[in-house]
Amino acid sequence: MSCCGKTRAQLQGSISTQKLKPAGGAPPPPAAAQSIYFRYFGKTGLTVTGPTSSVAYRFVANGAPIAVDPRDAAALARVPSLRAIR
Repeated sequence: MSCCGKTRAQLQGSISTQKLKPAGGAPPPPAAAQSIYFRYFGKTGLTVTGPTSSVAYRFVANGAPIAVDPRDAAALARVPSLRAIR
C-alpha cells in the first residue's frame, strides 16, 4: 500500500498562489471611494442583505448613512425607505 502524502505535497508545491491583478494593471480604488452611502428613513430598524455581495446591512431608525457595496446599490435603491446619499 502506498502513501498519498508524497503526492499531496508535490501537488501543493506546484499550485501557484499568485493573486490576480485587475485588468489594465491599475490598482483598484480604495474601498471607501467605491462605496455608495444609503440612509434609512423609517421608524424601526431594518436589515437588508445585498443580493450580490451577501453582506447584511443593518439600518437603525433615522440613523447615520451606511456604506454599501456598489454592486448591491441598485437593489437597495428599490427598498422604499432607503435613499442613496450623494
